[in-house]
Amino acid sequence: MKDFHGKAAFVTGGASGIGLAMARALAEAGARVMIADIEEKPLTDAVASLKGNLPEVRGIACDVRDYAAVERAAKVAIDAFGKVHIVCNNAGVGGSPGVDNISLNDWRWVVDINLMGVVHGVRALVPHIKSHGEGGHIVNTASMAGIVSMIGFGAYTATKYAVVGLSEGLSVELAPHNIGVSVLCPGWVSTRIGESRRNWPKEYGAPPPPMSGPIADMAREAIRTGLDPNIVAGLVMKAIEDNQLYIFTDPAMRVWIEKRFERILADYRKLGAAGEAKR
Repeated sequence: MKDFHGKAAFVTGGASGIGLAMARALAEAGARVMIADIEEKPLTDAVASLKGNLPEVRGIACDVRDYAAVERAAKVAIDAFGKVHIVCNNAGVGGSPGVDNISLNDWRWVVDINLMGVVHGVRALVPHIKSHGEGGHIVNTASMAGIVSMIGFGAYTATKYAVVGLSEGLSVELAPHNIGVSVLCPGWVSTRIGESRRNWPKEYGAPPPPMSGPIADMAREAIRTGLDPNIVAGLVMKAIEDNQLYIFTDPAMRVWIEKRFERILADYRKLGAAGEAKR
């Protein structure tokens, strides 16, 4: 997609962080944007901050855990803009570190938002994009934790691996329909993900205690000094233009990927050696 003028975008988790930066970049490129977010006051503030000389920007309260809510929000966007072309399934949360500390409700919360939120966005809007026949693009927010496992953040890592796998499959399935797919795998970015529990659902009972310990301290500092979300949004825009599948943000993390695949290949070679031994 080379020209964003006249296109319309739907961005979840768009009231802050990477989502807000993507919404801003899309609007500045000429797209009309519907921001969906669970936090109503930040949502109102985000929409207000983007209005002015930019194309039309609107907001809709939406809990991505609830498919019916995502479907309603998608319909609002379609009714407002006529068609939606770009979907950024960006809403996400962190979760507790450690195998022993994370409760089943914490697991459900992370899976329901990080994975099912993406599934709901795809299900609600991909059929619409197919139907209007003008093509489009899907951006699913994963993480470097979806490429290389982060020790101590099992639930978060599991969901991000799932988003990467889902996106890889979608990229092949949707290509014949002129719908591109990108999966965003950022490193550390300066966002409020460390404060995710501010939106802990009441139906899950009392929220987990604040994260503590060396892993939590490391994550907080890495987020504090992380990349500006606007830089990430710029990389996303370029990826949409180039129909690029993987979006990475940190060149220094390449060594993590190389080590992972070196280990995979080393163990795969053992299978070959075992097969030769049987002959």
